[in-house]
Amino acid sequence: MVTLKAAGLVDVDTGELITPGIIRVDGDRIVGIGGEPEGEVIDLGDQILLPGLMDMEVNLLMGGRGERPVYSTVQDDPPTRMLRAVGNARRTLRAGFTTVRNLGLFVKTGGYLLDVALGRAIDAGWIDGPRIVPAGHAITPTGGHLDPTMFAAFAPNIMELTLEEGIANGVDEVRKAVRYQIKHGAQLIKVCVSGGVMSLTGEPGAQHYSFDELCAIVDEAHRRGLRVASHTHGAEAVKQAVQAGIDCIEHGFLMDDEAIEMLVANKTFLVPTTRLADAMDVSKSPPELQAKAAEMFPKARISVKKAYDAGVKIAVGTDAPAIPHGKNADELVALVERGMSEAAVLRAATATAAELINVDDRGRLAEGLIADIIAVPGNPLSDITVTQDVRFVMKGGKVFVHK
Repeated sequence: MVTLKAAGLVDVDTGELITPGIIRVDGDRIVGIGGEPEGEVIDLGDQILLPGLMDMEVNLLMGGRGERPVYSTVQDDPPTRMLRAVGNARRTLRAGFTTVRNLGLFVKTGGYLLDVALGRAIDAGWIDGPRIVPAGHAITPTGGHLDPTMFAAFAPNIMELTLEEGIANGVDEVRKAVRYQIKHGAQLIKVCVSGGVMSLTGEPGAQHYSFDELCAIVDEAHRRGLRVASHTHGAEAVKQAVQAGIDCIEHGFLMDDEAIEMLVANKTFLVPTTRLADAMDVSKSPPELQAKAAEMFPKARISVKKAYDAGVKIAVGTDAPAIPHGKNADELVALVERGMSEAAVLRAATATAAELINVDDRGRLAEGLIADIIAVPGNPLSDITVTQDVRFVMKGGKVFVHK
């Protein structure tokens, strides 16, 4: 038995600070809230306890130390990516993020689901990192936004990906691509529905898959009990994605009021990744990409507030490495700056994220839940920036950070 003793703890459901913060942990579970300390006491002084945070859009196999834009895409083999991902996973956990969705590989892997392997290594205790909900390879059409040859306009036959690696065209191929990801351990499916900012694929809002293809992807995933997340910007593409039954919209920078209303009516989640509009350096990108960023990023700062005001279910996601791994809490700060309340942002990073990944064993500080607990030096309900300075991290009852 271990007792965490702190100045207070946050009830993310009510948005209230409970004082003092007393949590008893036995093994990997919370066994009591409040009352008298028992067993070993970890005294965290005037810090505030929170559930472990969750990031619903990362790619731990991309970014990080030593990666070089463009060159790493064609030079780094899967073992190199895995070794770099070890550091990315460690930094993410130490930042207080105990669960993440790794949302779609779009690199050459030889068909191996590297995010599945990384998650298994973490679960086995071989390396430190967050719990990973892996998507395997992102499903994208030839020349779509997540076709990696489009980020630097590669010539034909350079780093062409296979169907198993996510490049799929037509109903039959997308079904086979989804089935391959599920066969090898994917726990959700990521699909590229529209264009994006940082690829040479034309208009960022243009729809890349037909409605029939989207319906086939959703059908394959839902029949196997998996949810589907979609990279989607354009308003019409968002509407088509929602109509097809996709569970979560990533980004949604160009949504109009009708698209937002559809998200609310269908209880579709939104992961807005709004911080990248401030943090992504596009100064060395081709002029056409800089132009797209100049058009899109201001809209990214507005769309999330409209969605929040309308009642869309919002979960926190960074699109790391668009935000550097380990700086994930910057997204929480950005969401408050966009107009969400601190309490709403904390729910988006905990309870709502747990709902998105369809689990009820985490996302709150409550008896019986997994002991994923962090501590910050102040009250995040009044100052969300304290989440950028995590002083204590416990995952599954094991302490990983204690400053």
